[in-house]
Amino acid sequence: MTITELTPDEVLGCCRTALGMGIEPSGLDDILLAGLLRRAAGIHCPCSRTALRAALMESLSYLQPDFEALADRLDNLTEAMIVAGDLLELSDVATDEPDAKGTWVFAAPPSFVVRRTGSIFLTGIAPDQDIFLPEHLARRVVRSHVTQFIAPEPGEDLIEQLIAHGLHQLSESVWLRSPKAQTPEQLIQRFENQLASQPTCGPVSGLEILDRDTKVTYYRGRWGAPRGQTGTFVARRPQEFGAPLWNFAELADGTLKRIVDLPLRHFRWRGCDAAWHLQMAIDRIAGHPQQYRRSATDAGVRFDFFSPLPLWAQRRLMVLGHERPRSRSLFAYEIPVAEAAEEEKNLQENLWLVPTDA
Repeated sequence: MTITELTPDEVLGCCRTALGMGIEPSGLDDILLAGLLRRAAGIHCPCSRTALRAALMESLSYLQPDFEALADRLDNLTEAMIVAGDLLELSDVATDEPDAKGTWVFAAPPSFVVRRTGSIFLTGIAPDQDIFLPEHLARRVVRSHVTQFIAPEPGEDLIEQLIAHGLHQLSESVWLRSPKAQTPEQLIQRFENQLASQPTCGPVSGLEILDRDTKVTYYRGRWGAPRGQTGTFVARRPQEFGAPLWNFAELADGTLKRIVDLPLRHFRWRGCDAAWHLQMAIDRIAGHPQQYRRSATDAGVRFDFFSPLPLWAQRRLMVLGHERPRSRSLFAYEIPVAEAAEEEKNLQENLWLVPTDA
């Protein structure tokens, strides 16, 4: 028996082939890493984000030169896959698992959404399978970052074929559902009313606040420990297991007075989505609204963002367009010209963002 030594790129090439992605390009790009995450989720979910990351980190430990950066890449891709609908957080589903933590994720069932262009957005994960489509359809899938699309051929009833293979069709209106439209003042008042109903509390170790007086175009730099501020702030506090919890907090001279966990009751989205939306309202009322950069491209209109968007807003961009490499921004999407005006209106009227040339 002959034993052949494979290089890391050859092993990753085998992974790419097994996932139906062909053999190009080489290396561990985000598209391959997202495919490996789907495969791992199909095996390990339900589990925590940490457990999912650890499973893949162990598998890739000898294949990735920049191993220290791999954890951050996996965390970012996991977040993107939750937005894309491949993964569901525990708060999005009902479960009888008594030991499930609030940070657990589940593999969503294979589904699809028909885009306005006629192409089809694929989402979900088949347990213990690399590909949930037959080979003749799988090789037509176009991948961009974590998203997967397939376009119908002339005269083809692609929807019927996908349903016949067990995929569930999601209506665009349900998939892109967003909270009821309201003014920034109304949104802030709702959260402040909830906060005012909470009892006073003592200090919380490790509490961080999102400082409303900091530069809106540098999201990570806005976070820090309280430093004498007074008022209400979006906040995060650590927990023993899992990711930090999102909160809305009242401070007096840097001392915590009241705190309420996010999301509030009867809010169907995640705590971070509630927090990011609330911060957009706070920044707008404070006179320095969050910003986006708009630029024309050969294929459409590019939008660069400097702060995270709530799931429902990012999902619209993900379904209507394509994520692009960031450029002096947190992330970017390219939208067809025909859809750009409506999406820009949504950003300005429902998220209170303003364009910038900076």
